[in-house]
Amino acid sequence: MTHDADYDSLVPPPLAHSRRGFLVTALGAGFALAAQPVTAQTAISTPADGLTTGEISVPTVDGAMLAYRAQPARGSSFPVILVVQEIFGVHEHIQDLCRRLAGLGYLAIAPELYVRQGDPRQYTAIPDILTKIVSKVPDAQVMSDLDACVAWANANGGEPARLGITGFCWGGRIVWLYAAHNPKVKAGVAWYGRLVGQTNGAANDLTPKHPLDLAGNLHAPVLGLYGGLDQGIPQDTVEKMNKALADSQNPMSKASGIHVYPDAPHAFNADYRASYRKEEAEDGWKRMREWFTRHGV
Repeated sequence: MTHDADYDSLVPPPLAHSRRGFLVTALGAGFALAAQPVTAQTAISTPADGLTTGEISVPTVDGAMLAYRAQPARGSSFPVILVVQEIFGVHEHIQDLCRRLAGLGYLAIAPELYVRQGDPRQYTAIPDILTKIVSKVPDAQVMSDLDACVAWANANGGEPARLGITGFCWGGRIVWLYAAHNPKVKAGVAWYGRLVGQTNGAANDLTPKHPLDLAGNLHAPVLGLYGGLDQGIPQDTVEKMNKALADSQNPMSKASGIHVYPDAPHAFNADYRASYRKEEAEDGWKRMREWFTRHGV
């Protein structure tokens, strides 16, 4: 474990932006309002028995960011999995996913990556979350915050050489980006994240690159898990991404690929929502576990 005196050297250098206030001050419990109604019949609740869980504070370049952490209660040098949220923030489902990973022996961290832009739990409509929060989050900020989580993990019992990342919906897109950003990542698993921009693949200052743009620049192999009935991610973009990966001369990109579940919609792993598909979700979880194991995480 790294001594506290060495911790500052692990935190990434400052971004080129002014200091912003941190708007999320507590993770809280339950689900985001816009994600209601929760399907109680299928929502999975994983107990924390044998685990250390709860809110942590992660130093970043401009303040302390909240995150949810779950890990085995005993031991050290745990492989690390970054868990990247859906658009709804780090609510109970994302926290539960961390506990499931911790039960497998991982140190799982889910940071509140919208901490400066707002709290998605307060909105009742998805369009409001997208326009008032998500559209204002810079990719560079997200990459830096994830780097800060890695630094925290390295200083608190994580194994630096065994780093993985997984993410869902909005977080699925981030997985591809982070695998192209951090050369220390060993493997990534992206669940139904967009591969191109919202409008004809257009980029802007906040989101200058999309996964398709970075298909040949991955530092680690990424497994994509996508639904064939996803109305928000056209299948032609999935096919373009798979082709770009296969055609790349980069061995990490060539080792990557997307598995499509033909009858699954978007968010098929979200067991608290009507979009949940048990068979596909369980198969995807199995594939994720095998992917991380195969690639040394």
